Amino acid sequence: MGEIRTGTRVPSIALPDQNGERIDPSKLQGRTVLLSFHPLAWTSVCQRQMEALEMNVEEFERRGAVAFGISVDPTPSKKAWADSIGVKRTKLLSDFWPHGAAASALGIFREADGFSERANILVDRAGIVRWVKVYPIREVPDIAEVMRAIDQETE
Repeated sequence: MGEIRTGTRVPSIALPDQNGERIDPSKLQGRTVLLSFHPLAWTSVCQRQMEALEMNVEEFERRGAVAFGISVDPTPSKKAWADSIGVKRTKLLSDFWPHGAAASALGIFREADGFSERANILVDRAGIVRWVKVYPIREVPDIAEVMRAIDQETE
């Protein structure tokens, strides 16, 4: 599968969140969706990435957007991690089984490592990918840059 590109429809990626509720971000028509992939829970860079989403829930809502954190960690691990870092309102989705299927469908699964790239994928209200950025694995995504991308999408 090739890398996801702007202008393409996001595939269906129904995944359980940290509470076991199945969510398919591709079905959230009418809202701008940020798919924020991080390699693994329990790591400092991933923690800062998810904390930034959590700290900006109101900013996302104000823009008519919702953000999801996604990694290959299993649901119980996502739950324990979310509780430990204080993520309560942001849904952390588990791409555990089939292992990395959502990341693979989007072309951002690192086969040699067994986890996804660190990437943000912005999907518009019609389910079309409007912005994609893959980050160096050790770099925390710039939340201000993400907000600017959402603002451009919703203008």
